[in-house]
Amino acid sequence: MRLDKFLKVSRVIKRRSVAKEIADKGRILINDKTAKSSTDVKVGDQLTIKFGNKTLVIQALALLDTTKKDDAEQMYKVVSESFEQRF
Repeated sequence: MRLDKFLKVSRVIKRRSVAKEIADKGRILINDKTAKSSTDVKVGDQLTIKFGNKTLVIQALALLDTTKKDDAEQMYKVVSESFEQRF
């Protein structure tokens, strides 16, 4: 499954266009390698996403084409979440 679609369906990022923009700026890593929006995500991959001062590390558990809001959280597991600076 494409990276931008995975992030949208799993509701990590709300819009696919935003996920594409973040990925194409080099702010997403898959297994410690820079990923573009078209990069394939596989079950077991570790994704590192940088949002401003927040870094989120998740692991892909399932690839689903569509999900309900309640099922979206079952697509990934949060490995770590860190902040560069707290306000």
